[in-house]
Amino acid sequence: MTRRSQLSLAIAAGFAVLQAGLAPNALAGEVKVVSERTAKGFAFPESVAYDPTAKVLYVSEFGSALKPTLKDGKGRISKVDLTGKVIEQAFLPAGGQTLNKPKGIWVQGERLWVTDIDGVWVFDTKSKKGRKVDLSGIKFANDPTVIGGTLYVSDNRGDQLYSVAPADFLAASVKPKVTRVFAGKGINPNGLYPAQDGSLLLVGFKSKTDAKGIYSMTAGQAPKALSKGLGRLDGVYQMKDGSLLVTNWNAGSLIAWSAKGGSKTLATGFKGPADFAVVPNAGGLLVVVPDLVKSELRLVQLSN
Repeated sequence: MTRRSQLSLAIAAGFAVLQAGLAPNALAGEVKVVSERTAKGFAFPESVAYDPTAKVLYVSEFGSALKPTLKDGKGRISKVDLTGKVIEQAFLPAGGQTLNKPKGIWVQGERLWVTDIDGVWVFDTKSKKGRKVDLSGIKFANDPTVIGGTLYVSDNRGDQLYSVAPADFLAASVKPKVTRVFAGKGINPNGLYPAQDGSLLLVGFKSKTDAKGIYSMTAGQAPKALSKGLGRLDGVYQMKDGSLLVTNWNAGSLIAWSAKGGSKTLATGFKGPADFAVVPNAGGLLVVVPDLVKSELRLVQLSN
């Protein structure tokens, strides 16, 4: 779901609970939509990530049919400017590399991570060199997030969370350790995001009739529910005031949520609001939401 963090606190050092990061005045009602626009010409975009150094967006696209487990080798990652215009349609994969149905993206420095069905890739955004690690036992690799040098990958269909350490396993000499962090917690984790206090945020996605909520996880402890079941949640991002932005497939919406203020709908009309990117700008926050079903990006400008 995209997303940027330069956190240096390792997860092994321990997490504080998310509520500590949600300030008393973190009211979801404070954020407002200023404008919206749509960018077309994409082929089933699932995730958008913002690169603050290059000031560009990376968009994962299925590239063919809306079949998220089809291994047809037609997936790609496009480089896009901040207006939604495509700069390079097939930025990745490079020669000798294959993407099938790439999903969640995380960018940090010159590294780009992307999940693809049963594994996760790391790429160098300058050289385009890449390396894939298979995740044994995973059913649907979905969203990647890096905290303290460790990569976390959600598996919503398998109701699991994996870790890969070190996160930067690009060099062939690196032997990454893959660990199943938890399984069978009834969360069905989809979007992941590192909270301001060092904890890991998770949002759940399962079915129209089994609504999932927002959760947090601390090292060595089971995930804790922060909200009631809200729907099929995909992307998540924490704003400076501690409140969250979340996409919800059941409502076809982008919402703001906080522990005190509850939920506020910001934008509607999506058919498949997936894993979004947030770009801080002079006006507030530009939220770029891929609509997987409509094959388009919605650019929502927020002011708070």
